[in-house]
Amino acid sequence: MKSLKFAARRGAIISVTALSALALASCSAGQITQTSDKVVAVDGANATTEDEQVAVQDVTILLEPGSATAALKFSAINKGYSSDQVTLEAIDVDGQPVAVAGAPAIGRDQSIIGNSAENLQNLPKQDGRAYLATTLRNDDFAYSGTRPVTFTFSNGTVQVDAPVSASPLKSGKYNRDAQSTDGYTTKAPEAHSH
Repeated sequence: MKSLKFAARRGAIISVTALSALALASCSAGQITQTSDKVVAVDGANATTEDEQVAVQDVTILLEPGSATAALKFSAINKGYSSDQVTLEAIDVDGQPVAVAGAPAIGRDQSIIGNSAENLQNLPKQDGRAYLATTLRNDDFAYSGTRPVTFTFSNGTVQVDAPVSASPLKSGKYNRDAQSTDGYTTKAPEAHSH
């Protein structure tokens, strides 16, 4: 027969173990991690038409390395409650027209994704989205600057100040080079001798 002291000690050990496990499990409960609020380094501009039917999001002027052309990255979404279709008629960046030939009409909950032809090739395609390659002349755009962009839709216009950013570099194609004025090079990195 076991003593009551032994049973009490055993019960205390089990209680302490259970409370320790509960305390450890709740240590991170309700805590906000450092990465929970991370956003891209350069946010594109966002706006809606006056009737709030069409939203343009993530409007960014993308510069291509070593190219005299640029691209306009954006998403245009028909958020209307009716089944009315909307057409993207024109885009200009600081008065310069952006090539947008062939933009389809978009119905409710449909969108147009604009980007450079090369970037669009790497995007997974989804139903309800039209993909539109955009090009414009690189009018001495400066990284980290902004330029006014006007979207003309069949139901109104949207104006935003879009940031100028570098197009995402393809993995393995470019290497960092501290001596380069662009900050990167297409040359293979030199082996370092020790």
